[in-house]
Amino acid sequence: MLPFAVRKFLYYGYQRVRTRMLGCVFCRIAAREANATILYEDDHCVAFEDAHPQAPVHFLVIPRKHIISLNAELADEEPLLGHLLQVAARIAKEKGIDRTGFRAVINTNAEAGQTVFHLHVHILGGRIMRWPPG
Repeated sequence: MLPFAVRKFLYYGYQRVRTRMLGCVFCRIAAREANATILYEDDHCVAFEDAHPQAPVHFLVIPRKHIISLNAELADEEPLLGHLLQVAARIAKEKGIDRTGFRAVINTNAEAGQTVFHLHVHILGGRIMRWPPG
């Protein structure tokens, strides 16, 4: 079996090539070119159900603008980042998890678990969350 570091290198190399060849799946969802259960959309962001939910409630909020991760130059994007969190809280309330609690997660880069290199906020709720995660 290959060492973890080699497997990780190969997997994320594959993901980058796939993104270049097929385009960013989240950009395609935002443009309505790929299927997703859309929960909310406006001129700045789109929210949709996660394709592989890790909790009874699990959705993503993404900016329409392609931003790779929190490591990107974000000085001009502070209002957008705040908007993503406001939308997340609004949908959490609509889904009834605002009072019991929910977790907002932004994975940044491969070692943190980012598999789609388009900034996105995971919102998970509807079950007890343990700490530390992962």
